[in-house]
Amino acid sequence: MSTNILEVSGLKTYYKTRLKEKVFAVDGVDFELEEGKTLGIAGESGCGKSTLALSLMGFYFPPLHYGSGSIRISGSDIMKLSKEQLRSKVSGREIAYIPQAAMNALNPTLRIIRFIEDIMKEHRPELSKKQVWELAAERFKTLNLPEKVLKSYPNELSGGMKQRTVIAISTILNPKVLIADEPTSALDVTSQKAVIKLLKDLLDKKYIRSLVFITHELPLLYHVTDDIMVMYAGEIVERGTAEQMIFDPVHPYTKKLMGSILVPEEGMKGQKLAAIPGAPPNLKQVPPGCRFAERCSYAQDVCRTGKVPIRTNGSNLYRCHFDTETLKEWYAHEQS
Repeated sequence: MSTNILEVSGLKTYYKTRLKEKVFAVDGVDFELEEGKTLGIAGESGCGKSTLALSLMGFYFPPLHYGSGSIRISGSDIMKLSKEQLRSKVSGREIAYIPQAAMNALNPTLRIIRFIEDIMKEHRPELSKKQVWELAAERFKTLNLPEKVLKSYPNELSGGMKQRTVIAISTILNPKVLIADEPTSALDVTSQKAVIKLLKDLLDKKYIRSLVFITHELPLLYHVTDDIMVMYAGEIVERGTAEQMIFDPVHPYTKKLMGSILVPEEGMKGQKLAAIPGAPPNLKQVPPGCRFAERCSYAQDVCRTGKVPIRTNGSNLYRCHFDTETLKEWYAHEQS
């Protein structure tokens, strides 16, 4: 029987401006992640993906603030813990984070082993320096990184090796959940494949038990994730299986997002590229009703007022005033 390792309910987090305005970049997000599964999070820049990642880690440093909601890992709500408890008991052990621009996340004046020694000093103080070295060398070896990397400075490593090193350091404590925020950005195709394989190996070897993979590249998620969740203006607009989200999305935003990129998968070749007009709403002044309404070619008066319902399409969920049959009729008419 599958169990949820991560449960997020009603999560709201915001940035506070100099004028004391609250800008909700994550606004009422709900989702679950089963143990052993990979969840992809996609959406255009500014939709709230990275803010959600920071929020899940408990990294609430001004101007980012926690609003409301719960984040449960193996049933325990980490939002009820103090900052010290989050740092010592949760970060790195229960949930770990690979930041955007991970290749620049390492202090260039320190050898790689120093990063691991600092982690172990906090979380495994009983280990000697020799034991830490042996543990690190064994872990790096299983992740196809030579032992000599531990003696190296970050600037002595290639981009791909830096990325893999950050992943190895982030997962040295075998966290239950790993959040990877655009881990393949700025990498060539060969290095991207190596990083994806590494993340899959971490799951297979149970060094991590579940993965949240954040990217703006929807086709990439098809090869990495079990489920995909699409964000828009701080909200989740659709979630479904990777197969359904790539080949048969329901929400107009997901449909347009998929239609605006080149997809090499069988069954998607030859489709015309679509454009998404306009720009996302200003989160300082969120419009009533559907946040995508002003950019949606199917929007009706009802879309611009009132709360937007969450609908089901089989086991998948989407946020829209219209049912699946109506939306698909509109899509078919547009294609004809």
